[in-house]
This record gives sequence, structure tokens and C-alpha cells, in this order.
Amino acid sequence: MAYYVYILASRKDGATYVGVTNDLVRRVYEHRQKSVPSFTSRYNITKLVWFETYDDPVSAISREKELKKWKRDWKARLIEAENPRWLDLYDSICT
Repeated sequence: MAYYVYILASRKDGATYVGVTNDLVRRVYEHRQKSVPSFTSRYNITKLVWFETYDDPVSAISREKELKKWKRDWKARLIEAENPRWLDLYDSICT
């Protein structure tokens, strides 16, 4: 089973959210639908701009905790290394 660490953004250089899941498509869909009142729904954080895949939950959770401690500009550089235009990657993971 795969585990994912992901970053959602409201827009380029906007609010971001770091999360972990074992079903990236479902979880991002939940964020996009604002199915639960939360930080992401309050600030319209719905664009999947970055993710990594892990083979085990311990590694994924450890990476999530590490990224949550990062400064905003560090996360921006991480995103821009793979997604310089901050495109929404959701459609690409649904196919």
C-alpha cells in the first residue's frame, strides 16, 4: 500500500496545508468538497501542488511532521522545484 504526503495551496504564495493519507485522490477530493469544516475549507485551500509517495506509514507521517515545521519559503521552494507554476495536480492523479 502506498502512503502520500501532500501540500495543498489556496494560490501561489498563498496559504498551504500539509497532510498525509493512504488515498490521495479521495483525500484531496474531500478537501475540494469542503466536506469537513477545517483550516482548508475556511481558507479555500484546494489545489494539490505537491506530493511524495512512501511505502510505509511511519516514513510518511515522519515526513509530514517534518514539513509542518518548515517555514513558508522552504515549502515554496520544495513546490517550485517540481511544480514551478503551482499548477493543480489533482486531474493528473485521477487518471
